[in-house]
Amino acid sequence: MEDSLMGENILKKLYIILLIVMLMWGINVSALKTLVVNFDPILITGYRILAAGIAVLIGCYVLRIFRLPTKSEWMIILSISIMNVVLHHILIALGLEKTSAVNGSLIIGMAPLITMIISGILLKQFVSRWRVFGFVLGFVGVSITTLIGRDGFTAISVGDVFVFLGIVVQGLSFVSISKLKPSFDPRLLTGYMMMVGSVCIILYSILLGRDFTELASLLDWKMASIFIFSAVFATAFGHMTYNYAIKKVGPAESAIFLNLNTLFALIGAAIFLGEVITVFHVVGFILIIVGIVFGTGASEALYRRYWGKEKNAERGV
Repeated sequence: MEDSLMGENILKKLYIILLIVMLMWGINVSALKTLVVNFDPILITGYRILAAGIAVLIGCYVLRIFRLPTKSEWMIILSISIMNVVLHHILIALGLEKTSAVNGSLIIGMAPLITMIISGILLKQFVSRWRVFGFVLGFVGVSITTLIGRDGFTAISVGDVFVFLGIVVQGLSFVSISKLKPSFDPRLLTGYMMMVGSVCIILYSILLGRDFTELASLLDWKMASIFIFSAVFATAFGHMTYNYAIKKVGPAESAIFLNLNTLFALIGAAIFLGEVITVFHVVGFILIIVGIVFGTGASEALYRRYWGKEKNAERGV
């Protein structure tokens, strides 16, 4: 009985932690929008991810899970970093520069569905009718968000396309991670990926001849606060905490919590950036939420878990 109560208390704490992480990730969309508008998107992304990577590795050292990778592991880290860090973050940064934080938030909210679709295609995983229904709803939700503006039907913006491609690339990297399975802690992998990826982005910025002197604007306390929040709290602390908590909570609940990420991002865009949330955004958001619950298998898992308990109780099992 005591063990059961202790388990419930731990679970409640994990739920609170996940809620805080989703809040930070949601607000981070507005923070990123502010950074890419005031700085060169590629340049600021490189240094933001570098700061996050350093913070993650320091965290790993404190947790005593830090170690140097082997030669073969370095190759794994490099290959995953290209997709998960370099391409993903550059595309998101360029996309948010050219589209609204509201649109970006809703498209980013499609990440769980996109990952499931890619997994089904590349890993040949079985896709149930429930999940197909979820994919369709999610696609319709994003279409409503990106195609319908205040004045009716409009064309998809370049920014929307960049953000969507950033999510696709991230989904591909998740599949790669599941197939490669490096032998060290995923939190440590996250830190090394960020470090390697950020160095690649910074070198790319040098090749493009970006003006590094504009980083001096980070000395302004407002910009510095936004940068530190995005890099250290949302990216570093957020990813480390999420990776840990999600193992304890389970995949079904995780998909539901990811919906809150999109919700907080929409609220953040309205409060901090003054962006207008239209009826079409609300409709798109609802469809994406329902799509994620069905498409990621959360609805099936929760149905079987709780409906199965009721059935067993009726049978006296």
